[in-house]
Amino acid sequence: MNSIKADVSIDTSGRACPYPVLNTKMALGKLQSGQILEVIASDSAAESDIPVLVKRLGHELIGSRQADGVLSFFIKKA
Repeated sequence: MNSIKADVSIDTSGRACPYPVLNTKMALGKLQSGQILEVIASDSAAESDIPVLVKRLGHELIGSRQADGVLSFFIKKA
């Protein structure tokens, strides 16, 4: 996923549910169609919550990775 260039990155590390989801939704609302958002999270619930949110909102999860307990999601706004 290192080749994906995010237009905007938000770091929700250290924040528990529901904050990673809420912060992701707010950040996506500020992007234009086609832009890519990187979400960094340490809450294990984000592993399932972020993909569900992305699908529900009609955007595209174009990649994700996990390293040392930190999750990164790359979301392309529809």
